Amino acid sequence: MRSLYVLTVTLHVLAAVTWLGGMVAFALLAPVLRRVGDAAERQALFQTLGERFRVVGWVCIAVLVVTGVGQLQMRGWWGAAFWGARDLWSSALGHALAGKLLTVAFMLVVQAVHDFHFGPKAGRVASGTGEALSLRRTAARLARVNAVVGVALVYFAVRLARGG
Repeated sequence: MRSLYVLTVTLHVLAAVTWLGGMVAFALLAPVLRRVGDAAERQALFQTLGERFRVVGWVCIAVLVVTGVGQLQMRGWWGAAFWGARDLWSSALGHALAGKLLTVAFMLVVQAVHDFHFGPKAGRVASGTGEALSLRRTAARLARVNAVVGVALVYFAVRLARGG
């Protein structure tokens, strides 16, 4: 059982590093890539990169959710008895768990809005237009928000791993 738990934690950490690392890489590369070619080339480049990372990102998110639930089960933190324990939610551990779960929920919403609405829409409108620029800025802001949320998620994960 211990080996399975360690494997689950390892997969969880690797998925988190890949997801958050990809967002940080995008944030660092975007200013450089904005100087490449004309508006249409940049739009195509960002659309292609976004579509490829979208798949990787959502696979990572799926791995994070599955391994996260698995960790909760293996630690005995699953079921009504655990979630309904009055003392849990007022403890440091409960605060860390609540922070992590709320952060995950927020991250999923922001990621979905970015990946399935603003990102694709920015890739479909005519490049160089005001609408395209506005959509790209909104998508970029959402990506930055999610990167910050990812850092907060790491913070809550460390607190949780250390008992609150």
